Amino acid sequence: MADRKKNKFFTAERIAMAIILVIIVLLFVYFAKDIMVPLFKMQMNGDTAGASEILMNNGVAGGISVILIEALQMVVIFISAEFIQISSGLSYPIYLSLPLCDIGICLGATIIFLLVRVFNYKSSTYERQRGAIDKIASAAQDRNTVLLLYLLFFMPFIPFGAICYYGSSTKLSYGKYMLTVATSAIPSVVVSVLIGQAGMAFLSSNIPLWLLVVIVIILSVLLFALIYWFMHKFVLKDTDKTPASLYYDIFFAVIKILHIGRKKPVIDDVLLNEAEAPYILLANHENSEDYSYLHYLANAKNPSCLIKESYCNKPLFKTIVKHCGFIPKKLFTTDFRAAMKLKTLIKRGHPVLIYPEGRISPDGRTNKIVEKGGEFYKKLNVDIVLAKIEGGYYVKPKWRKRTYNTDVYVTVKRVLKRSEISSMNGEELDRIIAETLYTDASLLTNHRYRQRDKAAGLERLLYRCADCGDLYKTAGKGNTLICRSCGAVHTLDERYHFTDPVKTIPAYYDAIRALEEKETDTLTLTSNVKVKVFSGKGKTLKSEEGILTLDKDKLTYRSVSYEFTIPTEKIPALEYKCGKRIELYHNSKLHFFYPKENPVQVARWALIIDILTDKRTAE
Repeated sequence: MADRKKNKFFTAERIAMAIILVIIVLLFVYFAKDIMVPLFKMQMNGDTAGASEILMNNGVAGGISVILIEALQMVVIFISAEFIQISSGLSYPIYLSLPLCDIGICLGATIIFLLVRVFNYKSSTYERQRGAIDKIASAAQDRNTVLLLYLLFFMPFIPFGAICYYGSSTKLSYGKYMLTVATSAIPSVVVSVLIGQAGMAFLSSNIPLWLLVVIVIILSVLLFALIYWFMHKFVLKDTDKTPASLYYDIFFAVIKILHIGRKKPVIDDVLLNEAEAPYILLANHENSEDYSYLHYLANAKNPSCLIKESYCNKPLFKTIVKHCGFIPKKLFTTDFRAAMKLKTLIKRGHPVLIYPEGRISPDGRTNKIVEKGGEFYKKLNVDIVLAKIEGGYYVKPKWRKRTYNTDVYVTVKRVLKRSEISSMNGEELDRIIAETLYTDASLLTNHRYRQRDKAAGLERLLYRCADCGDLYKTAGKGNTLICRSCGAVHTLDERYHFTDPVKTIPAYYDAIRALEEKETDTLTLTSNVKVKVFSGKGKTLKSEEGILTLDKDKLTYRSVSYEFTIPTEKIPALEYKCGKRIELYHNSKLHFFYPKENPVQVARWALIIDILTDKRTAE
C-alpha cells in the first residue's frame, strides 16, 4: 500500500514538474520572435550595444528575457552567460540587472534539477565537460558537496550549467542546492554587470577608454583574488602544499597553454605500470623545462619535484613552489629540510621527481652524479623509476637564450623494485642509476635541426679556442663559432656536428678541458664580482662588490666588510648561469657572484671545479 501511494505521488510530481517545464517553454516561445532570436543573433556578432537597446526598448519584457536567456544558457551549457550579463549591465541599473541575472541562473538551475532528478535526463554537452569536474571533485573528495559546488562556481573555465548538472546528480536537497547556486554565482555576475555598467558609462562619454580598460582589469583581478581566497581558505586546506593541490594542476595547465604550438614529447612509459606508488622518479637533466616533459608520464599520482632553492628568490615562483608541494633543495650542500620534506611527501603517498645530476647538462652529455643518493634511496624503501630524456638538450641548451621547437623523447628505461633495491648496496645502486640515465645528445644522428643560428651564445660555454687556446676570444654567430684571435672557424651542420675534425660540441668542450687540466695545479682564477647574498627564504641580505679567487685548494671571497674561504674539496660542483653568474652556498646562505668582466668565465670556474673533483675521486 505504501509503495502504491509512493508511486502515485511520484507520478503526480512528475506531472506537476512537466507542467512547469511546459510553461517555461511557452514563455520562451512567446518571447522568441521579437526579443530572443534578435538577441541571439547579436550575441553571435558580439553586439552588446544592440542587445542593450532591445532590452531597454521592451520594458518588462526585456527584463523577463534576461531571466529566460540566462536560464537557457544554463540548460544548454555551451551558450555564453557573460554576453547577457554584460548586456543587462548596459541596460539597467545594478540593483535591477544583478537580481535579473541571478533569478535567471536560479531558474536554469531549477530546470536542470527537474530534468536530472525527475526525468533522469543526461546532457551530452555536460558529459563532455565532466572530466574537469570529476578531477576537481576527486582532489576535494574530503569536502562536503556545498563547498565543492562553491569551488566549481569559482573556477573560470567550467560553465555554470555543467556545475548544476553535476550538483543535481548528487544527493543534495533542492533547498541547499538552490541556495548554493544563488549565492555562488553572484561574484561572477557582479563582475559582468559592472563591466556592462562601465561600458554604458563609456558609451555615454562619461569615462575615457583607458579608464574603462582599467576598470575591467581591476574587476577581473578582484574576482580571481576572491577565487584564490576561497580555494585557499575552504577547499584546498588539506591538499595545499602537496602535489594533490589544485594549484599544482592549475600550474601545469598554464604551462601547457604557454607551450601551445610546441611539439609534445614522445612518451614511452609502459614500464611505469610496474612501479608501485609512491616511488622515486629519477631523470637526466637536459634543460630547464624537463619537468614539463616528465609531466606527460602516466604517473599514478602527481609527483612532487626536487628543485634548486634559488628559484624561490622569485616572488611568484616562490608561491608556486610552496602551494604545489615542490621541494626546494640547496644544491651541492647538505640540506636536511629538503630530505625531511621529501620523506614526508613519500609517507603521504606522493611520488617525487629528482634529477640526480643536480644541474643542467652543459654540453649535452649527462653530468657525473657528484651527490650520491643510493643509500638515501634505499632507506626510503620505495620503488625507483628511471626515465631518460633525449632531444631536450637542443630545445634550449644551457648556453643559449632562445628556445626551439624540436623533438623530445621521454622513455621509462627501468623500474627498480623495493625488493631488488634491498639486496644492493648504495654504490651499486648509484652505478645503475648513472649508467641507465646517461645520454649524449651528439649521438642522436637521426635528428635534423635546420635553425640558422644554432651557434648563437655558444661562446658562453666554449669560452676558449680549441685551436690557439686563447681565452674569451670565441664568438657564436649564425651556425659558426669563430675565434677572434686566430681566425679559426667551426660550423655546425643540421645534426649540431662541426664540419671539421673537432666533430661535436662535447668534443670541443673536452678539448678545452684538456687545456685546463694542464694548468689546474698552478692555476689561480681571480675576478672582480658583484655579489648578492640571500637567506633561506629568498630575502636579499647583502649586495656589494668584492674579489672572488679560486685555486686548486680553496675558493675565497673578500670585500671591505665580508670574507670567507671554502676548501675545494667541499665544493663537488658549481652551479652557474651561462654568461651571467656563479651560484654558491656558504653557511647555508646562497651567494650569486656576477663577474664584472668577461662574464663567460663562469663556465670556466665550473669546469675547473669539475676537473678538481674528478682528480680527487680518481685518487
